[in-house]
Amino acid sequence: MSTGMIDPAARIESGATIGKDVSIGPFCVVGPHVTIGDGCRLIAHVHLSGHTQVGARTVIYPFSSLGTPPQSVKYRGGRTRLIIGPDCDIREGVTMNTGTEEGGGVTEVGEKCFFMVGSHVAHDCKVGNNVTFANNVMLGGHVTIGDNVVFGGLSAVLQFTRIGEGAMIAGLSGVRADVIPWTLATGQHAHLAGLNVVGMRRRGWSKTDIHKLRAAYKALFFGAGEFRTRLERVAVEYGAVPAIDKIIDFIRTGKGRLTRPHSVGEPDKDEDI
Repeated sequence: MSTGMIDPAARIESGATIGKDVSIGPFCVVGPHVTIGDGCRLIAHVHLSGHTQVGARTVIYPFSSLGTPPQSVKYRGGRTRLIIGPDCDIREGVTMNTGTEEGGGVTEVGEKCFFMVGSHVAHDCKVGNNVTFANNVMLGGHVTIGDNVVFGGLSAVLQFTRIGEGAMIAGLSGVRADVIPWTLATGQHAHLAGLNVVGMRRRGWSKTDIHKLRAAYKALFFGAGEFRTRLERVAVEYGAVPAIDKIIDFIRTGKGRLTRPHSVGEPDKDEDI
């Protein structure tokens, strides 16, 4: 363990693994089963405990607490883990718990994620890459988040819910059912309000593919017949588009309810595309 960049006021317990060029500021506490990757920075007053692995070049700000036991009455004290990917930015007061025995034992966070002040990742969650949490976003246990998802401030996600790739969850929203990829969910009891067109543009989507996804979205939620019939119709007509094929697979592999639009009149932003 290199001590050249560790403040004398920090406490590093015996057994912790500290990578190269790691900076650990004053009053940080690092537990004996923690692994910190190369180039990480713990600014000050950071608490790392449990069997926690922090990926390279991740920056953690004061009063964050990562790797504490899951907040679950079913947890039996097992050696469950928290794994955080490289290049994450974890701001003040963020909390992340390890997994539970019955949930697979691991809470996972991907690379290049941005967690703003006070956000929380509960036990057994799977967070993808390049995900953004605005202030005070809360995930319940066993939640799965796809890549490139953005959460507005003070939004919350119910346990066992899935959020698909590229979705946008508006601030102050309460998500109680799965959100399909590349859509916008909003509301206290969240519903779909169209597509995340801004996110698609940022990801380099062509106008043609955005038009196809809009047509597939309307056919899926507002077409004739039962939902299962509409899903198969969309699969036949639009399944050759990779992103739409992912949406179809997301729906087919789900076990819970889907977040849906309120009505045909729901706004779909950027109609001028």
